[in-house]
Amino acid sequence: MLAILGAMDEEIELLLADLHSHEELHFPGVTLHRGELGGVPVLITKAGIGKVNAAMTTTYLLMQGASQVIFTGVAGGVHPELRVGDIVISTDCVQHDVDVRALDYPLGTVPGESPAWPADEALRAAAVVAAQEVGGVHVLSGRVASGDQFIASREGVQRLWTTFGAACAEMEGAAVAQVCAKAGVPFVVIRSISDTADHDANVDYRTFMPLVAQHAKQVVRGMLARLAPAAG
Repeated sequence: MLAILGAMDEEIELLLADLHSHEELHFPGVTLHRGELGGVPVLITKAGIGKVNAAMTTTYLLMQGASQVIFTGVAGGVHPELRVGDIVISTDCVQHDVDVRALDYPLGTVPGESPAWPADEALRAAAVVAAQEVGGVHVLSGRVASGDQFIASREGVQRLWTTFGAACAEMEGAAVAQVCAKAGVPFVVIRSISDTADHDANVDYRTFMPLVAQHAKQVVRGMLARLAPAAG
């Protein structure tokens, strides 16, 4: 079963509207929506914001039989080529706010864990092709840097670029990746860029969210069309 999650309602609402045979599964702090999209069995849910919420929700999804995981939503652009509206497909994910250098671990490394969690190649390839069909946006494969902080300065963006080679910054993807990796479940993170290193003041976040929702729907539905035999 394929699982699809976003941090906020706006990131999954159009997918939920298309869900057939809709059934709700309730857990502490989380509601999972089970049904079919394009004939493919899926679980869809809002993860909530931050790494703890994302990890908890991903665990519920895996316990309910999720065998592939797609995380979709918005992120801040770090790669200098990215512009608002562009799409990043994860090659891997790191936790940029983990700092155990005092014990000789590299910055971003959780002790006892991998320094980065690579996305599944089949999911990543399907996501790239589906994103390229959206039209009018640049699609970039790159590293997703996650942390429990909103990166809102040029200095912060530059640090993620020079230290981690990150393509974008957000608050959930690496937690999803870590849980999936420990369970041996394939995953990919798909992010639409809501702001960039210059933090363009002309971008209205609330106005931008409907576009993000539409892009998420297009990319996920495009992926399902390619993954249907495996996901089913």
